Parts: sequence; C-alpha cells; structure tokens
Amino acid sequence: MNMLLNLESPVTTAHRAKLAYIYVRQSTAGQVRQHQESTELQYRLVDRAALFGWPKERIEVIDDDLGKSGTSSDSRGGFQRLIAEIGLGKAGLVLSLDASRLARNNHDWHQLLELCSLFGVLIADGERVYDPCAYHDRLLLGLSGIMSEAELHQIKLRLHQGERQKAARGELRVPLPAGLAYGRDGRIGFNPDEEVHARLLHLFAKFRELRSAKAVMRHFQEANFLVPVRPLDGPSPHDVVWRPASNARILQVLKNPAYAGAYVYGRRRRTPIGRRSGSRQGATEAVAIQDWPVCLKDAFPGYIDWEEFMANQRRLADNLNHYDANRHGVPRQGNALLQGIAICGRCGRRMGLHYSGQNGNYPVYLCRADQHQLGPRCQEVRALGVDAAVERLLLEALTPDRLALAIAALGELENEARALERQWSLKRERARYEAERARRQYDAVEPENRLVARSLERVWEDKLRQAEQIDIEYESWRCQQPISLAAADRAQIISLGEDLPKLWDAASVVERKQILRLVVKEVVLDQRPESGQVWIRIIWHTGAVSEHKVRRNVSSYRNYADVATLEARVRDLVVARKMDREIARTLNADGLLSAHGRPFSGGEVHLLRKRWNIPTVKINRTEHNPRQWPDGTYSVQGAAEALSISTQTVFKWLQKGRLSGHQITKGMPWQINLSNTQIVELRTQVRRTTLSKREAS
Repeated sequence: MNMLLNLESPVTTAHRAKLAYIYVRQSTAGQVRQHQESTELQYRLVDRAALFGWPKERIEVIDDDLGKSGTSSDSRGGFQRLIAEIGLGKAGLVLSLDASRLARNNHDWHQLLELCSLFGVLIADGERVYDPCAYHDRLLLGLSGIMSEAELHQIKLRLHQGERQKAARGELRVPLPAGLAYGRDGRIGFNPDEEVHARLLHLFAKFRELRSAKAVMRHFQEANFLVPVRPLDGPSPHDVVWRPASNARILQVLKNPAYAGAYVYGRRRRTPIGRRSGSRQGATEAVAIQDWPVCLKDAFPGYIDWEEFMANQRRLADNLNHYDANRHGVPRQGNALLQGIAICGRCGRRMGLHYSGQNGNYPVYLCRADQHQLGPRCQEVRALGVDAAVERLLLEALTPDRLALAIAALGELENEARALERQWSLKRERARYEAERARRQYDAVEPENRLVARSLERVWEDKLRQAEQIDIEYESWRCQQPISLAAADRAQIISLGEDLPKLWDAASVVERKQILRLVVKEVVLDQRPESGQVWIRIIWHTGAVSEHKVRRNVSSYRNYADVATLEARVRDLVVARKMDREIARTLNADGLLSAHGRPFSGGEVHLLRKRWNIPTVKINRTEHNPRQWPDGTYSVQGAAEALSISTQTVFKWLQKGRLSGHQITKGMPWQINLSNTQIVELRTQVRRTTLSKREAS
C-alpha cells in the first residue's frame, strides 16, 4: 500500500477526470464475519486510489457483493453496476485487491477487460496498474483471470474430494427427509413424531396395494391426509411441515433411498443440457441407481427394506406408458382387457392399442414394429374375442380359490379400516395438542398486554376451529365406513366371492385389469391368417404357461377356422333331409358362428350350399316332381299340365300374383294352390286368348 508511483504510470489526467471505483467482495457470509482483516484490506484500497491522484469525493466503493460467490455475475448486483458504469463512460479506474475479487470465471473477466479497453479504463490491484489497451498488460490480465478460475477449480476439487471421502465412510451430514432425524449421538433414526412415522408407513402400504403413485395420491386426497415434508430452504435444522398430497410429493417419498435405510451420496449431477435462460449453471439430472458414487445399504433403520425399494422403482418405471421401452403402464380407462400386457407373437414387442368404430367401442391390439416402413404393420388383433377368452380362462383359474379369496378380502377390509382409524386418531390427537398449546401460550401472556393477547387469542380460536372440523370429518368418515363389518355385510362379501362372474361384472374396467395383472404376467397373441384363428399364450405369475386358440371373424370362408368341419356338418344335415332354415338353427344350437361372427341364417346356408355344390333337399327325395303333392297342391309341371300352359307361363303368373304358391325355402319346389273352379276359369281364359290370337293372325 505504501508503494510509490512509477514514473511511467499509465494514469493520466483524462483518467482522473472520471471516477475511481473500488470493488470489495468476500465469497461467503462466514468469510465476512471471520476474515475481517481481508475485508478491511480491500476497503483501504481507497487510500491507494488517492495516491494515484483521485480525490476522496470522486472515489466510489462498491461493496454490494459481500458474501456472494464470484463464480457468476447473475446474482452479483455490485458487479453488474460496475459494468454499467464502465459502459456509460463514467469510470477511469477500477481497483480491486486481485482479479479473483472481480470474477472467478473467464466469461465475466474478459467481458470486463473488453469494456475497459473500449472506454480506456485502467485496472489496478494491490501491486500495479494495468492498461487493458496495452498488449502486454492485457496478456497479464488474461493470465490473472485464467489463474483465478483455475484456483477456484482446484479449491472445488479438493473440497469435493474431501466431501466424497467423508461420504464414503457415511460420516457426511446430509439433509434427511421428514421420516428420519439425527439423534443426540449424531446417528440417523426414525422421526420421533408418531404421526409422521405412521403416515409414511401407511403411504408405503397403500403403494404396495395400489401399485401406482397417482392412486396413492387420490387415496390421500379423498381421506384428507397430509404428507409430512421437511423443506430444504431456511435455517437448519428444519421442522417438519404438513402439505397436501400431490403426485410429486408421493414420488419424492417413494424414490428416496433413505426410507430404505440406505446412505446415498451423488443421486443427482449437473449437466449442461437443459440450462435455464439467463443462468450459467447447468441443470441437474438424476443418476442411475447402479451409478451412485456412494450407496451404503442398511446404514440406519428404514421404513422398507432395500428389495422392496428396488421393486418400487421397477414398478414406477413400468407404470410409464411407454411400450417401445417394454413398459406396460398402469391400467387405464378403456375396454381393452390386455392393455399393456399384450405381446406380439411374431416380433416379441409389446402391442399398442387402437379403438375403432363410430364411438370407439371396438379395441384393436396392434404391433407398430414396422410402422416406420412403407409396408403393412406387423399384425392387428381385434380385442373383443380375445378378451372374452382370457376373461373366461381367468375366472376358471380363480374358481377353486374363490372362498379363500373372499376370506382374504374380508381381512383386507378390516385391516384397511383399522389403519385408517389409526391415522384419524393421530390426526385428532395432533389437532387437540395444537389447540392446547395455543391455550397455554395465551395463558402465559400478561393480561395487560392486549397487543399480544389479542393475536394469541385469534390463534387459539383458529386451532379450536381446526380441531372441531377434524372431529366432524372423523364422525362423517365413521358413518360411511365402520370399523368392523356387520354379519350381513360379511355374508354378502362371502357370497360375492363365491360368485366370481357376478363380482367380475360389478368391477370397473380398471379394477378388472388390476385383477388380471395380479394373476397374469403377459399374454402373447399371434393371428394366423391361414387358419382364421388367434393363438393365445398366457404366461401366469406362477410360472405356468398355457396355450389356447380363439376363432376370429374373417371376411371370407376361405380363411374360416376349421372350414372342413363346417362343410361336413352341413352335408350331414342335408343328408338328414334338413332344410336351410333348419340347418341354420342346428348350427346355431351347436355354438357355431358365421365368418363375420354372427349366427347363421337360412340365406347364408343357401350360399354355403351353392359354394360347396351341395344340392338342395327334394320333397320327393331324388325323384321327379309329381303332378300333385300329397297335401293337394300342384307342382309347376302339374299346374302347367292342368292349365294347358307352359312352365314359363306358370313362373310368370306366380311372379305377377295370378297364381298363389309357396316354397319351403329358396331352391325348393313350388307348391301351387289350385282349386277346380280356378282351373276351369284359367283354362277358359287361356282358350279365349288363343282364339283371339288366331283370329288376329
């Protein structure tokens, strides 16, 4: 500080005509409190500026950035003010103890140098004065900035290595979630608050049951249960606060390995991707579990074990509806029973869904493996027939254990009621404690001090109203859901368990999918176009595998499933002298369906006979039609002979209605009704018509 001015000093009268700025900065508030000598040394730079010829009133000290890091200029208002003053041409000298006080990164440092060189501003430190317009001075200033940034990097590296080494031993004190707390001996244990402990156990139990974070969130919201949270902002140690259940808060609990008793360091790391606008620091990204730098299992008590924690992570990942990544997603609304668990039998990929029809009532399982190509998709399978077959097989598999399932359901309902009763009991106890605590605070204040007493009285009244509201909600819940089931309710549940089809029909589409996924792991589908069938391979959770075939609707009988059996059955019925309508009724009674999945009709049987060249059944077996049938009606040949006309004329008169008759079915002989009076009248008309034609000719 007592260094004499150099005779070749770059300070000129033009520089002294402007202001001199002293920049003072310490990195942290702790340094400001503990390293006061360094701070005092920076303030004494005012005397150095005075030695350069600046009067005291033209020297400004910028100390707005005390307690702020120099790694970035984003939060340093003092540095930004200094840049603005230089850009306005007000500065003639910038004085700092060293380059590290001005900036710890090259971006801010070189920006300062560039502005100083443009506006002719000198930069001085504790040793000498630099002119940024001079090449060698600019070179030295650039090296000073590089060394300052390198020094910060080395400091961070040493601190991080020490932190990493301490964390590897599990001794680094890390922020704990709401369910855990540090004891007097420094060890980690459960939070002593009983309600916090019970609420988190209830959360994990509901996720074990519902298998979805959003389902747990909806359960907490319906029951009006809050989630314990320990905020990271503010002074330490942090108190537990209660917040409404949200999907993010539920996921924070489920994804935190500390609840599994694991000491973890390095769950997140910085990445340059996703940097926010105006921020020089990159965003953070989650690190895969297998890449965590430190993971000490069973380091302290946990709410769940490590195996359940890993199973929860896999379940959360599978709940994402991403079929390309082989994730089946959670059960959703929609009529497709195999949503998410249908596997393509040709390429092995997970099949997606498409709803067709005017109202989207017809789901279709489709494989998009070849969608990016110009050719057709791998395969498409209509879901209704397949779902019906899988549903039937599922109910058959559950039928032997229906009584055990009903008894287990009774136990689950009672356990659920007891768990909710426990949560309500702790919630009411906390509300009463808060009201009593507010009363004690009110009683402790002096009666004359009404300024404080009025505020405490309002707080006490609010706590009493909250406790009363919780009691009202509890009574409402008790009326809707009793603790123990009545005998009639137990009998009804047992009867429902024994009648699985009725229980299945009463369940919603989401509940049906959940039931199916508890028993079935995957269903492989392969549509065989040559046979008109869908091959189904069911992989059960027990490890068993069963294969089945389901007939599918086709557009032509060329692809009809087991068309040879259908043809043989039609031929047998024709030999048994069955008419087309009778054949259709018999086929429908046998459970057979047409190619389009509809019951057979007489007309469709007629088309099948034409297709397979099966002759129709004759009334008189294989003989020629007689002149008159046993019931007194005439055949076409008999009517032509009786009326002395041709058979073509008989067909024409039948079409025009001059003759009345009927066929048993299409293709069968006509049975024409003719009385003697009609025969005489028609023959007379035919004779008159013939004579008229002869006379006209």
